[in-house]
Amino acid sequence: MKNKIEEIIEESIAVKKDLIKSQAGAIEKAAEAMINTLKDGGKIIIFGNGGSAADSQHIAAELVGRFLKERKGLPAIALTTNTSILTAIANDYSYNQVFSRQVDALAEKNDVAIGISTSGKAANVIEAVELANKKGLVTIALTGGDGGELAKVAKISVIVPSRSTPRIQEAHATIGHIVCQLVEDAL
Repeated sequence: MKNKIEEIIEESIAVKKDLIKSQAGAIEKAAEAMINTLKDGGKIIIFGNGGSAADSQHIAAELVGRFLKERKGLPAIALTTNTSILTAIANDYSYNQVFSRQVDALAEKNDVAIGISTSGKAANVIEAVELANKKGLVTIALTGGDGGELAKVAKISVIVPSRSTPRIQEAHATIGHIVCQLVEDAL
């Protein structure tokens, strides 16, 4: 087991080293978009499925609560938390609309929408990002592999250079922490 543990940690380190080389600029653009939106009175809207739903909630919690510094709460919402909304939309419309209906109801032009999908193929995330684009929001994709369709539709795409879902999710958590720290430092 010790060898497997070392192998997994080394793989995670390698993915993050590749992330530095290939995505530091995209992470910077994502943070700048979030900072500009918050300075202009907008909010951050975040969504994804499964582990990406958890990442959405984590990022929102760091912004609304605090990351490292005592400060006022920053407006952020994860569209993954209200089970009544999620199940009503899935039942009355379709699961593909669970995030786009909320973007339609809650998003305003000066907001940022962050769609998270490890494969970039989550239809409900893509649909919500496409609608956010139509509404004039800055859209950010956190994805992995080749980025999938999500990376093509988002205005800013951070693509973790890996095909391993666990390693992509670990990198997404790191990216979330990075942007939260940059936002806090700037505001």
